[in-house]
Amino acid sequence: MRFWSLLAVAWMPVLQVLLAGLLGACLASSRFNVLTSDARRHINKVVYVVFVPSLVFSSLAGTVTLKDIVSWWFMPVNMGIIFLIGAALGWLAVKVLRPGEHMQGLIVACSSAGNWGTIPLMIVPAICNEEDSPFGDASTCNSLGLSYVSLSMALGNFYIWTHSYSVMKRSAQLYKKSHNNHLPTNIRKEENSGEDANGHYRAFLPQPSGEFCEDVRSSIVSSGLPSNQLASSYMYYLRRAKDLLVEMLNELWSPPSVAALIGFAIGTIDKLKSLVTEEDGPLRVVLDSAKLLGGAAIPCTVLILGGNLTKGRGRTLMKPLVVVSIIAIRFAILPACGIGVVKAAGELGFLPRSPLYHYVLLLQSTVPPAMSIGTMAQLFDVGEEECSIVFLWTHLVAAMALTLWSTVFMSLVS
Repeated sequence: MRFWSLLAVAWMPVLQVLLAGLLGACLASSRFNVLTSDARRHINKVVYVVFVPSLVFSSLAGTVTLKDIVSWWFMPVNMGIIFLIGAALGWLAVKVLRPGEHMQGLIVACSSAGNWGTIPLMIVPAICNEEDSPFGDASTCNSLGLSYVSLSMALGNFYIWTHSYSVMKRSAQLYKKSHNNHLPTNIRKEENSGEDANGHYRAFLPQPSGEFCEDVRSSIVSSGLPSNQLASSYMYYLRRAKDLLVEMLNELWSPPSVAALIGFAIGTIDKLKSLVTEEDGPLRVVLDSAKLLGGAAIPCTVLILGGNLTKGRGRTLMKPLVVVSIIAIRFAILPACGIGVVKAAGELGFLPRSPLYHYVLLLQSTVPPAMSIGTMAQLFDVGEEECSIVFLWTHLVAAMALTLWSTVFMSLVS
């Protein structure tokens, strides 16, 4: 009986998301033509710049303390482990299925980078508000749950906009270079396969700055001294590390990340927190305004998600096995690995005694691919149709997978 009650609790939030997403799909259809592509793009900008940062700030500023941040240290480790396992499995899928070079980065990114912000943002508060929720008082559950999800969202941006961005960018560049007829035959063959001379997939490796590579090559060729070669090699790798660091900082300077940083600062500094969160605090109106704006983040996000998924209908450009492999990785292998990681961390005493914290850690291994991958595909103008297909099928499967796995997770932590 306990299983069926937990199943009902897990199914209701997913059903709410499905209904709201279905409404978004209907509004985006040609029959209604309300959520057009331009409308979704503009609303998404408002959500990204205003609504989500407001929700993140109000959640963290009001509930997080310095002690909490220290006790939550395992969350980035958990996400990193899941990310690495997914990336390795995606790389294995590419080696076995050998898709086109423009899809290699997409498969790895979809297998590793999960929707660690939007989906938990919709699921966790809905579960907290259920009468039979195993996480106790709805108000406390909501505030803590949103704090966990806000941290998850901030950390997710780091993983997604570093490795996934680099992989998608490199894959797109390999695909576009493969159509350059002026390249020598042997190089063109290498670029078409996406592999180097050793059989490694170069789409998964960071690409150095082209200008700097030419400087390094000319420096090495012009100098026959080993010391000069060593110095040139050292400068080459130093430049690569610098370029990667600058790219990471630029991509992480996003509104949700900045809002999370400000929220953490206010939550951990008592004097600032009293000014913002106390009823008679002079800056209380800022927190109330952020809560008001943040309330629009979830419904707008679900409507846009439903509208975007309509782009994947009726297209058959991908091999079915590619979609099946991504679904198997995201909804079968990674959740099982996530249970093992969280259970081991709990046994070793790495986790606080909060069942909701354990649940959020487990949920991070069961979410569909990050929507930011679609943004990257659009940005690099490669694999947009294939990305829509992956999103459509993974989110359809996620409706059932999230329900079943959430039931299992709640039975494990309650």
